[in-house]
Amino acid sequence: MDIFEVIQPGPLTTVQDLGRFGYQQFGVPTSGALDNYAFRIGNLLVGNNEGAASLEITLFGCQLCTLHDTSMAITGADLSAAISGKPAPAWESVRLKRGDVLSFPQLNSGCRAYLAVAGGIAVPEVMKSASTLVRAGIGGLNGRPLRQGDILSANERSAPSAAARMPAEYVPVYGNQIELRVILGPQDDYFTDEGKSTFLNSEYIVSAQADRMGYRLEGPRIQHLSGADIISDGIPLGAIQVPGDRLPIILLADRQTTGGYTKIATVISVDIPKVAQAKPGDSIRFPQVNEEQAVALWQEYEQQIETIKSLLHP
Repeated sequence: MDIFEVIQPGPLTTVQDLGRFGYQQFGVPTSGALDNYAFRIGNLLVGNNEGAASLEITLFGCQLCTLHDTSMAITGADLSAAISGKPAPAWESVRLKRGDVLSFPQLNSGCRAYLAVAGGIAVPEVMKSASTLVRAGIGGLNGRPLRQGDILSANERSAPSAAARMPAEYVPVYGNQIELRVILGPQDDYFTDEGKSTFLNSEYIVSAQADRMGYRLEGPRIQHLSGADIISDGIPLGAIQVPGDRLPIILLADRQTTGGYTKIATVISVDIPKVAQAKPGDSIRFPQVNEEQAVALWQEYEQQIETIKSLLHP
């Protein structure tokens, strides 16, 4: 079922799901939505499986013409979404009618919005995932960002879901000063004590070199013991790599699967959505937590999503 025609794609709008897992040993990144929380909630609002393919809309400028009546939900960044010129509600399911123009003209807060539609975006899966990996030209719509004139389809669904709205207390607020909790390692022993203290006690600024692969940060330089190079090893989501220029890089969903630079710390999983909503110019600090705290925070995060599920669809 054809659902949207792309009038304007914006700087980067791609089809994503929750990721492409099981292929990193072959050099294939996981990809998937950068903001796991906003993505999952969007699908829940329209009655989809949490991992149904949706659109990830970066910054502003995306404009879509509706080709078929459907239900949709917008979550994540506030991009001043509008339906035929009238403000569109966020974090709730909304009916779109054929001929409606859905637009995202201006960035107010955050960086990436998610558009979930009833049934999910219909694209062929590559390695068991619909996620777009632009660098490799695979997944999504022909392995690339959306272009003007593209037609998007949705999977058929037998019955429409009931209208749903996210409880206000669970809607995140996206600010310009961000705390990302980290666990030190795996190569924190490759840094001086002064270097580790600099990292944990300084403020860094998101540079213009920030994308789905990683965020380069500007700020105080971090001192190595004897250099930045190591034997290449695996790179987890949220790893903070410090290459020879001694400035940190937060590695994200489209990161390379292995790398040969020291990693001073790793952003805990529940804070990855905060990275996804950071934009150039935003400031970041890195408070330290331990593994037990990180696990407890993950359990709370998943329990919160279960609670939201029960509230949306009792």
